Amino acid sequence: MTTEGRSIVSTTSQAPDTAADHAVELSISGMTCASCVARVERKLGRLPGVNATVNLATATAHVTREDPAVEVTQLIAAVEAIGYGAQLPRPAESTALEEAEVDAEQAHVAGLRRRLTGSALLGLPVVAVSMIPALHFAGWGWIALALATPVVAWGAWPFHRASALNLRHGSATMDTLVSLGVLAAYLWSLGTLIAGGEHLYLEVAVVLTAFLLAGRFFEARAKRRAGDAIRALMDLGAKDVAVLRDGAEVRIPVDELTVEDLFVVRPGEKIATDGEVVEGASAVDESLLTGESVPVDVEPGSAVTGATVNSHGRLVVRATRVGADTKLAQIAALVERAQTGKAAVQRLADRISAVFVPVVIALAAGTFGAWTLTGAPAATALAAAIAVVIIACPCALGLATPTALMVGTGRGAQLGLLIRGPEVLESTRRIDTVVLDKTGTVTEGRMRLVGVIPADGEDEQEVLRLAGGLEDASEHPIAAAIANAAREQLGSLPAVAGFANSQGRGVTGQVEGRTVRAGRSAWLTEQGQDLPEDLDRARREAEAEGRTVVFAGWDGQVRGALIVADTVKATSAHAVADLKRLGLTPVLLTGDNTAAARAVATEVGIDQVIAEVHPEDKVAEVQRLQAQGRVVAMVGDGVNDAAALAQADLGLAMGTGTDAAIAASDLTLVRGDLRAAADAIRLARRTLRTIKANLFWAFAYNVAALPLAALGLLNPMIAGGAMAFSSVFVVSNSLRLRRFRPLH
Repeated sequence: MTTEGRSIVSTTSQAPDTAADHAVELSISGMTCASCVARVERKLGRLPGVNATVNLATATAHVTREDPAVEVTQLIAAVEAIGYGAQLPRPAESTALEEAEVDAEQAHVAGLRRRLTGSALLGLPVVAVSMIPALHFAGWGWIALALATPVVAWGAWPFHRASALNLRHGSATMDTLVSLGVLAAYLWSLGTLIAGGEHLYLEVAVVLTAFLLAGRFFEARAKRRAGDAIRALMDLGAKDVAVLRDGAEVRIPVDELTVEDLFVVRPGEKIATDGEVVEGASAVDESLLTGESVPVDVEPGSAVTGATVNSHGRLVVRATRVGADTKLAQIAALVERAQTGKAAVQRLADRISAVFVPVVIALAAGTFGAWTLTGAPAATALAAAIAVVIIACPCALGLATPTALMVGTGRGAQLGLLIRGPEVLESTRRIDTVVLDKTGTVTEGRMRLVGVIPADGEDEQEVLRLAGGLEDASEHPIAAAIANAAREQLGSLPAVAGFANSQGRGVTGQVEGRTVRAGRSAWLTEQGQDLPEDLDRARREAEAEGRTVVFAGWDGQVRGALIVADTVKATSAHAVADLKRLGLTPVLLTGDNTAAARAVATEVGIDQVIAEVHPEDKVAEVQRLQAQGRVVAMVGDGVNDAAALAQADLGLAMGTGTDAAIAASDLTLVRGDLRAAADAIRLARRTLRTIKANLFWAFAYNVAALPLAALGLLNPMIAGGAMAFSSVFVVSNSLRLRRFRPLH
């Protein structure tokens, strides 16, 4: 993992090319649809020994070269030769370039929003005056033309520009047909007005432009989130660090830290980078990276990880890995690689366009030529040709995905289910295995007191009251769980005097005149308090289930055991049952010990368990399942799950989890209720079925009407009406998704 992680990160920051660099990432600009992706992949694949995977969502190409003699400059030149831009990604350390890149993305989305808003505002009066005869005042056509002109020239400019660019390089995409349809309707109307005619099709031009701009806008906004996973991961790290220089603390930016530097970490601070503790003792909260709720006790010689949090106590740490070599950076690299390697789903409309667009253009030209050869007037031939273009114009095809997606995702948002984009929907149909993270997903993700076992002759409430009062003075999360439970059950807690902490072993204090100790059994034994057989048996049983046991004693005897654990969510068993009913096989995946994992799996009804897995190995486990032929969904909530979420065929993040996990996922469950996972998959599958039905009917209308238009049986007005009817059908079908209901 380390080697792969380093190579991925260094690719973005090294010199343009080295002999040993057989894999390279390129940023690609100018792609608008899946046919663009195919063209770039084909062009790069023609170079000797080169294989390329292009991702439309992240606008990147992962290129592998069998022959390192193929230089990066050749790859870039090949992409530019077909009209697209290519460059090496920005260096990972370049904050200014990253901000510029984000600003450019925001400017692009804002530009589409302005075009959409302007086109809609100008287009509404055009549609109204064109479709309602009562509004046909003298000179209305010229007013409509004046309003439609900015829509056609400025609003539809992205389609005209892409069409011209593709035409220059000898190809045609859906943009070509959109541009042709808009211009044909507009120019026909202009010619009709000049000739003094009445049949205008300006509403066709403005409606087509506005609807397709809406689809392009929502698509661009979704793409902008593609890099959020990486940014969220890197934002977890500390921004500055207190380094020891000649015995004094000097605060410097964390990227100036070097290996072997000594730095100070105070209570509550993030550890700046991976290192080794050289002074001090504390408990470190690693939940952001490991997902496990139990903090890890550290002392001189212990290894610590950057971005984890020091709970209490001052630590002096020697830096052992910095920058791209840290565990956090390597997880970020895994996420980036998984996102780039995830094949972009080829949208059906774009696949159709590869054949459909050239055929329509040829058919329109052929229609004009055939009518001319039969001796028909030029106006008749032109009307038939334009009717062909208009009826073929993919208004409904363009609406099929965005309208269903908008309604489906809108309904999902109402239910707390956030769907990232259309490619997610395709994934849900094929899923057969769902991998569930344990901590924070199936379980609550925080420690709770689950049992108090008094020794023979002792009172349970007395044990809880004295132990709770003592632990209330400690900052340790396990102590907090005991104190909170005692306060909830008993009300106020007794005061503590002379509190002392034996780091990582136990605590001592005076409670109501008694010297009370709480901690590990071995430590209490050292203090002269032997463990009774019944409590030792309870300890073994609890630890076999992966639970943590704290013993409390006073007056020379151990008086009771307090059992602390991360409890299973009340809804998790129902959620697993729902997933099984959808035909999915649940698998529990966790970094926790096998005993704890199996106990949780048994409680919720999961048969397959993969335990004691490091964060970087979660990706490997998902890949292993995929290698077995399974199509895998992953549900998680921690940074340690981010790379696995990106690698999985479908990633679902708990909305109560970290930003990095949410950004790397395809679906977000806002409520943090695992039952929502089944609802999200159901909604995504239903939305996909709606999109496919929309595409089928939209395409069927076009194909059925094309021969009629070519034969002159449809004038452009009827063609426009037929196209509008197909659009109405698509929108109405999509609106049915508003009736989706969750299982619970």
